[in-house]
Amino acid sequence: MKKIFVTTWWVKPFFPKSLIWNLPNNDKIIYLTFDDGPTPGVTEKVLKLLKSFNAKATFFCIGKNVETHPKLYNELLKQGHTVGNHTKNHNNAINIKDADYYESISQTSKLVKSNLFRPPYGRIKRKQVKYLKKQYKIIMWSVLSGDFDIKLSKEQCKTNVLRYTKSGSIVVFHDSIKAKEKMLFALKASLKYFQEKGYRFEAIEI
Repeated sequence: MKKIFVTTWWVKPFFPKSLIWNLPNNDKIIYLTFDDGPTPGVTEKVLKLLKSFNAKATFFCIGKNVETHPKLYNELLKQGHTVGNHTKNHNNAINIKDADYYESISQTSKLVKSNLFRPPYGRIKRKQVKYLKKQYKIIMWSVLSGDFDIKLSKEQCKTNVLRYTKSGSIVVFHDSIKAKEKMLFALKASLKYFQEKGYRFEAIEI
């Protein structure tokens, strides 16, 4: 099965309409997002790159990582980035009882003060969306870099972002040890490429 790295028009009808896949606008703005952090040895490098391009981003944090690395989490906020809830333990909504899923999100909300939420693996049930949308903006994506995929090279990850990203796109990278090398390579190339074309990088507002 061919992997899909860009969210096409025919994918969205299979999901509830309240999910946010992009943020349409007439300005040249791109929304970079990072899942699974904060991660020592990775997050610092991401922040340094973003700062060098005067770029802001949104970090969807795992609760247990925030709990373990509070100083690194606070640095995200200090540098003007926004944050979102990514559950306590990167829970898969399909493989967990609804009550346990909501509890994982609730525990994380005590650490991550945000009304933004992204479901791990992009998996979420319709009834979970109905329940969560009362409190959260559920942020999906337009473009997957693919940095999590061990079968992809760093060049392929870069190509995924450069080929499919446009104004209003929400792009996903992963702030993790597993994705580190490919993510940093693709991120730097993307920041340089789009900045030279007059784009700005902004955080998704809470």
